[in-house]
Amino acid sequence: MPQPLKRVLFLLFFASGFCGLLYQVVWLRLAFASFGIVTPVLSLVISVFMLGLALGSWGAGLLMSERRRGSMRHAMFLYAAAEAVIGIGAFAVPKIFVFGENLLLPVGEMDSTQYLLLSAVVIAMSILPFCTAMGTTFPLMMAFVRQRSSDPSNSFSFLYLANLAGALCGTLLTPLVLVELLGFRNTLLIGAVGNFAVAAIGLRIGISSRAQTADSETPADVEPLQPIEQAETRPANVRRMVPLILLTTGFISMSLEVIWTRAFTPVLQTQVYSFASLLFTYLLATWIGSKWYRSHLAVGRVVTTKMLLNMVAAAAFLQIVCADPRFHAADTDSILNKLLVLASIVPFCGLLGYLTPKLIDEYSLGRPRQAGRAYAINVVGSIVGPLCASYLLLPAVGVKWSTIILAIPTVLLALMWRSGDKTTNRNLTQIQAVVAAAVLMAIVYSTSYEAYSSKYGTSFTDGGATIRRDHTATVIAFGEGLEKRLIVNGKEITAITASTKIMAHMPLAFMSRKPESALVICFGMGATYRSLLTWDIDVTAVELIPSVRDSFGFYFDDAQQVLQNPRGNIVIDDGRRFLKRTTQTFDVVTLDPPPPVEAAGSSLLYSEEFYALVKQRLSADGILHQWFPGGDGKTFCAVVRSLTNSFPHVRAIRAQTDWGWHFLASNEPIDKPSVQQMIDRMPAAAREDLVEWSAEYPASVMVKRILDNEREHDPYKLWHGTDIAITDDRPYNEYFALRRLWALFSNSYTIVL
Repeated sequence: MPQPLKRVLFLLFFASGFCGLLYQVVWLRLAFASFGIVTPVLSLVISVFMLGLALGSWGAGLLMSERRRGSMRHAMFLYAAAEAVIGIGAFAVPKIFVFGENLLLPVGEMDSTQYLLLSAVVIAMSILPFCTAMGTTFPLMMAFVRQRSSDPSNSFSFLYLANLAGALCGTLLTPLVLVELLGFRNTLLIGAVGNFAVAAIGLRIGISSRAQTADSETPADVEPLQPIEQAETRPANVRRMVPLILLTTGFISMSLEVIWTRAFTPVLQTQVYSFASLLFTYLLATWIGSKWYRSHLAVGRVVTTKMLLNMVAAAAFLQIVCADPRFHAADTDSILNKLLVLASIVPFCGLLGYLTPKLIDEYSLGRPRQAGRAYAINVVGSIVGPLCASYLLLPAVGVKWSTIILAIPTVLLALMWRSGDKTTNRNLTQIQAVVAAAVLMAIVYSTSYEAYSSKYGTSFTDGGATIRRDHTATVIAFGEGLEKRLIVNGKEITAITASTKIMAHMPLAFMSRKPESALVICFGMGATYRSLLTWDIDVTAVELIPSVRDSFGFYFDDAQQVLQNPRGNIVIDDGRRFLKRTTQTFDVVTLDPPPPVEAAGSSLLYSEEFYALVKQRLSADGILHQWFPGGDGKTFCAVVRSLTNSFPHVRAIRAQTDWGWHFLASNEPIDKPSVQQMIDRMPAAAREDLVEWSAEYPASVMVKRILDNEREHDPYKLWHGTDIAITDDRPYNEYFALRRLWALFSNSYTIVL
């Protein structure tokens, strides 16, 4: 193959990989918006992505069989068509997500089996056609290379390396640059332009190649290729074991990706950059491994499969120990700790990056059909893995034992592989000793690990904490008295604080008439829900994670009595989805989005579109209470701007704890009551509840502090806000890397507590 053409094909697959990961990052975030920010949605998007790759790879491999010489001649044209179809997905998928979300509104709560199944179907139907088109690209391009190259036996690893390089750039640039500067819609537009450009170049190459073939008396694609059955040169060991290895490693790697997402939360935190950094590290290590393989291939010194399998087994168990959060208790916010956690997965992913293309090269010998089959088998494991991790392993045994269970098959594969290579026995023995030591260390560490709060450096036993796991999260309720805490997936969500009571009492007491109903979004410990019920009104609470609701009894002695109150109702659902499907109206809507303000998906509870939904469910003089936990100054201004753009009347009150802000917003003027008026409006039970955790202060003192902390001026003008508001397309608070780096560089970074 001419070197210039080889470079062009590399660039085409680079661009294709870039666009593919751009879509995965953005589509995942849009799926969270439509179907809930829970682990099953992450697993479904990843699995459907992989299902499409498997179907496309298998189908295109069959189409490009040596027996279908006519089809092979059209390989580049089919490749161009596939890239064009992928580009169409940039415009189609967001619309299908919204359509599917609205279609499922009558189904009921999000933890119902019916909703989980139907949402899986909708997600699959939304992205599967375009992911299938992505899967066809490898066999189609391999068929073209086979016609143009005298030695196509390693064409898969060549294309695989190019695709990984593009995927790396897509994973890095999409969250760090594109979404922050352009928003989701324009980011997808860039992806579409990239795919259409690749399609156009592919079409041009196809036309040029056909013209060259027509002018040649001996076309390049008529070399005597025999059917696989008549020209089988693969060793029997490769034929038997490679599909099993590819299936198993695909299953393990993608299961671990889901588990790492949950396990690393205490250190990486819950920002969008956390998943992006994990995915980037995964792809970078895989690319390094693939590059390592290609360099070894060039000099004819490829590492044996037996050795690689043993090294993979050692790395699988060692990463369990290296990633243990107890090693990072001193400072979980340290950049060094984050890098160390990410580095723990590099050896495992790098070795798989070497092993996977090596096995597919050896299995396919450059034949598109065999390569498509092998790649599809690997991807089938990647389909089942995330679903198994999300719905079975994590709820049943938690992070540590899930990781150990997934590492065990790597040892079995190493034992099953039969190798005739006698030159590596000494090295193999050494590696096997490392494997045995890694297995022992991982098991010892895991038996002493039941639950852990990295922030407080506390190890828990069953007697010291309530630990619950479900398909959405791992929830830990711990502490005593006023020191009780709630941790979700390793991140502290809330604690015993008077602010959670004020979130209930203040908006109700600011109403000039007797309120009749209230809605609280984000249940947390349940303190706000419990306080609302002291007003003897109808109260609905919406919580995304079932185990958070089920932990309510840990925090309050009267929890059972509160739960039996006929005027209360706890719904397991996404807050936005509930607002869309309910027909109720509320006098007060109060919410406390999970901290920090930059948390992934949190913009869905700060955006102008969210406030538009709230307005539809508020009574004419109803009040929205929005809690802001504190953050950088520009994000604070964006939150205020979104509120003032959505509501004509906004009041801002500094929290008594000197961190965080209470915002009250309404379509009607919000009259500020006097201390006595506010106390008179509160029922006796509500006044008692207000001072429950501050018995040394009477209710009048608490109320006076609330009223004295109000900032009288227009909030937007007071904080010299930015013109940028938070919208669903521009989640300003979630994507902040560029502006924060610039603020730190220019010494203009500010924090609002």
